[in-house]
Amino acid sequence: MSRSTHNSHYQLLLAVLKTARKRVGVSQVELAERLGNTQTFVSKCERGERRIDAVELVEFAEALGVPPQELLNEYLDQRSRNQFASSKKTRGRS
Repeated sequence: MSRSTHNSHYQLLLAVLKTARKRVGVSQVELAERLGNTQTFVSKCERGERRIDAVELVEFAEALGVPPQELLNEYLDQRSRNQFASSKKTRGRS
C-alpha cells in the first residue's frame, strides 16, 4: 500500500472531494472557515501536498453537508470503473 499523495487512487479521492466541494458551491475559503482552518490548508489537501486521514475526510464531508458515505461511494465507483477500464486495455494487448 502506497502512502504517497501522488498515488493514483489517492489523487482520485482528492478529485472526488474537490468535485463535491464545487458541486455544493462552497469555496476553499468557506470550507476552511467551516473546518476552523485556513484556505491554505484546504488547498494543500486538495492538491495532495498534505495527506488527509479518514477522520479528516469525514470532517470535510460534514463541513460540505455531504454524507461521508456518499463521498466514499463516489470514490469507490470511480475507482472500480478505472480499474475495469485498465484491465480491459491490458487484455486487449494480449
